[in-house]
Amino acid sequence: MKILIADDHELFLKGLEMVLSDFFPQAELVKARNYDDIFAALEKQKDFNLLLTDLAMPGARWLDALKRIHEQIPDTPIIILSAVFDREIVQKTLELGAAGYVPKTSSNAVILSAVNLVLSGGVYIPPELLQGTSQNEFDMLKQLENVPENQDPSEKAKILTPRQIDVLRLIAKGASNKQIAYELGLSEGTVKLHVTAILKLLNVYNRTGAVAAATQLGLLGKND
Repeated sequence: MKILIADDHELFLKGLEMVLSDFFPQAELVKARNYDDIFAALEKQKDFNLLLTDLAMPGARWLDALKRIHEQIPDTPIIILSAVFDREIVQKTLELGAAGYVPKTSSNAVILSAVNLVLSGGVYIPPELLQGTSQNEFDMLKQLENVPENQDPSEKAKILTPRQIDVLRLIAKGASNKQIAYELGLSEGTVKLHVTAILKLLNVYNRTGAVAAATQLGLLGKND
């Protein structure tokens, strides 16, 4: 696994490196201290499994930078780690291709949870930023806020929508988010949100676990 991490604050960058190294001991971590470093790294290699980056850094406007990065590595999930905490900015980064937005004040556990979710094909948004929004995709995640954490997975599974069952069936067939989006006529961002909901409601951490749990609960048949 190759992970590109970027931040113009050396202390935060070093801390992030330590956290990821402990959790992913076999991962190759490439560090960048500004957008120029990111672009230089992408010139050398584009096979990164994940990019975690600060938003406001030297070298480019973040809007332009995210567009350029996503164009160069469209299939690589991007997580924003930022001190900026604004709903409109979060929404804009998601529109530009980011798969997660994590406040820098988050604990190591939250950061790692976000990384696992994004690597599984979901999208991470701070729960605080879901309050009061009227957008359909944010509403999809907001429905999960009132689900008790200790509720039995079989009860949580009843909340899965027919569309999420469709997504589950395609996950079971090994389809990527892009393939699922094409098959169901959805945007890739919406598929990511469906994956997020599925993982949380089934109380699993990856797509393989989702398929196993869904099969055990009778949500998927032998022919799915």
